[in-house]
Amino acid sequence: MSGDDVVAYALQQAPPAPAAASAPSAGRRPPAILTRRELEIASLIAKGLTSQEIASRLFISERTVTTHVTNMLNKLGLRSRIQLASWVAGSRGLEADP
Repeated sequence: MSGDDVVAYALQQAPPAPAAASAPSAGRRPPAILTRRELEIASLIAKGLTSQEIASRLFISERTVTTHVTNMLNKLGLRSRIQLASWVAGSRGLEADP
């Protein structure tokens, strides 16, 4: 799958028609879909909020935020919150406030 296909799939949108048929690699997992809560937390990370600030805003524990972040990084194959923020910006087209 291309990067655009992965983003569309993660955002639960229909991916574009597949290009040339390619056999899936052995042991390769399909892209994961982020939950609504994960997308909400990812969006807040992209806005620069800390785990503590996110926890306070969403009325959850900081440990719960950390768990969601870890799950998102694993699902998307990312290594840092910065990469996650970049993924959000790229997948949402940098939704700017007017």
